[in-house]
Amino acid sequence: MLNYMLRRLAIGLLTLLIITGVIYGLARSMPGTPLTVALGETDPSRKLNPADLERMKMAYGLDKPWYEAYFLWLGNVAQGDLGRSISRKQPVTTLIGERIGPTLALSATALLLTWALAVPLGLYASARSGMPDERATSFLLYVLYSFPTFVAALFLQIIFAVWLRGTPWELPLFGMTGDLVDPSWAARLADVARHAILPVLCQTYVSLAWYSRFIHSTMEEVVRQDYIRTARAKGAGPWRVLFHHAFRNTLIPLVTLLGLSLPSLLGGSVIIEQIFTWPGMGRLFFESIRERDYPTIMGLTLLFSVLTLAGQLLADLLYCVVDPRVSVE
Repeated sequence: MLNYMLRRLAIGLLTLLIITGVIYGLARSMPGTPLTVALGETDPSRKLNPADLERMKMAYGLDKPWYEAYFLWLGNVAQGDLGRSISRKQPVTTLIGERIGPTLALSATALLLTWALAVPLGLYASARSGMPDERATSFLLYVLYSFPTFVAALFLQIIFAVWLRGTPWELPLFGMTGDLVDPSWAARLADVARHAILPVLCQTYVSLAWYSRFIHSTMEEVVRQDYIRTARAKGAGPWRVLFHHAFRNTLIPLVTLLGLSLPSLLGGSVIIEQIFTWPGMGRLFFESIRERDYPTIMGLTLLFSVLTLAGQLLADLLYCVVDPRVSVE
């Protein structure tokens, strides 16, 4: 186990170096710099003289080639410093800490809701395979899966914020909180929950369609195995065969999905958070790219990469739990 963990950590560190190096080079290759983007948003009559511009470049390390600046950034990361945001004038760790909570509120809720619905739907589709109700459910899931997220978000906004305006079903369009008369924690929690309903719906329906179809297709392969026919021949009931024999042997691909969903918990959704102006990690990533905020881009890239590698390692370790035949050695 120790040799396996050390080997995976070494491979993970090498992978992080490659990912961050490539992303840093691509970020610095984008047209414009944080200074030109900031100057483009100021009053055109106020021009910065070249000497001041050069001093600002030196202050932010923009006067160095990208590979030299990358190694400087890497040295700071090794000391636990992700740098300071150029556009927001705050430490990158502070910005990430402020955005983790809103992103988790959406992503964790959507993930729990997705799995709570996808597993029963997938098992139901397996039990009723070929029946009219199963075909209707599968057709509806295919329609949901093929429906673009941004289009669904706009339709939901029109329905719940425009057509249902003034009714108890009206939901807020933007943001995470509104103007509250009652400042109690219960009122704040209820307000955040109302603002989160539409983004959570948009994040849930695509994953629900895909996960339930994945479970169904995996179960279809398992129920054709010999041991399933043997269990049925011994008189085991259909639901016992489905849960006790078949579903347990589909856990390995499900564990893979669960491990790969770890980055999405903190990565957020750029499209959903941008449409609903939700102050999460996805929106921060989008804004940092637009503003050419290199320290924030690299801090988020490092976080997402570490989470992806950790999710893969977690999935590999969980294989040994769900299937005793698998060994990390």
